[in-house]
Amino acid sequence: MAGLTEEQVEFYHSEGYLVIEDFASQEECAGLRKRAEEIIQEFDPTTLPIFSTKDQGATTDNYFLDSANNVSCFFEEKAFDEEKKLRQAKSKSINKIGHAMHDVDPVFATFSRSKKLAEVAKSLGYIAPTPVQSMYIFKQPMIGGEVVPHQDSTFLYTDPPTVCGAWFALEDATMENGCLWILPKSHKGEITRRMRLAGDQKISFEGHVPEFELSTFVPLEMKEGSLVMLHGAVWHMSHENKSPKSRHAYSLHFIEASGAEWDAQNWLQRTEDNPFVPFEAAGEQKTRPPMRKVGI
Repeated sequence: MAGLTEEQVEFYHSEGYLVIEDFASQEECAGLRKRAEEIIQEFDPTTLPIFSTKDQGATTDNYFLDSANNVSCFFEEKAFDEEKKLRQAKSKSINKIGHAMHDVDPVFATFSRSKKLAEVAKSLGYIAPTPVQSMYIFKQPMIGGEVVPHQDSTFLYTDPPTVCGAWFALEDATMENGCLWILPKSHKGEITRRMRLAGDQKISFEGHVPEFELSTFVPLEMKEGSLVMLHGAVWHMSHENKSPKSRHAYSLHFIEASGAEWDAQNWLQRTEDNPFVPFEAAGEQKTRPPMRKVGI
């Protein structure tokens, strides 16, 4: 794959998203799923917090903030019963893994820094596309949480705004198991809300979420291996997964490192010895300092 066609680039800038079918092979998808399972098997869950897909402020603690530099695991809100015991197996109770998989874990780093993804980013006009956040999202059967309408630039802000999301379907994503829903052309509006990290390490939100007519959102049902590129200002969401089928996905966010400034009040801050590293032109990875895999 040598980048995008003119028609694809035009669609992305017009609609705020672009679906690319068959971007990842079945073998690549299976490899990422297998590696995620290994990470879950290896970690100790006794001290891990619950991740809220509706109220991110609920998980604002050191564990969450430290995940900017690590591979960290977060439980689903509905994973525990009234006695705070897991309702089902640990492997079926995790909401996501994040947020530095693209730098910490060799399997995810190889996939994330592929030449073909760098070419897609450059087709969209990026000069120095730089990955800043990665998440493996499980959308577990029966308990996979709702993700309310949001803009990615709320959480990952640059001046000027440049964030773009690459969302990979590692399993078929359908309306039954909680596929993405998107509001086309909504990226042409303003970024209405910001998540900010204060000096006391507390997170707050400024701005508002507009009232939406949810019928104006369109579902993005995607086959395994498909990729959707999401403009940082486009509004998107997903419903709960009440089906018996999981909806595994891998999400990678990147920014423009040439001419844009990473906001010092973003929740995600790297340590001085662990800076963001742009995609390599040839898909090669730079040598990085070792980082801690939390709970493993």
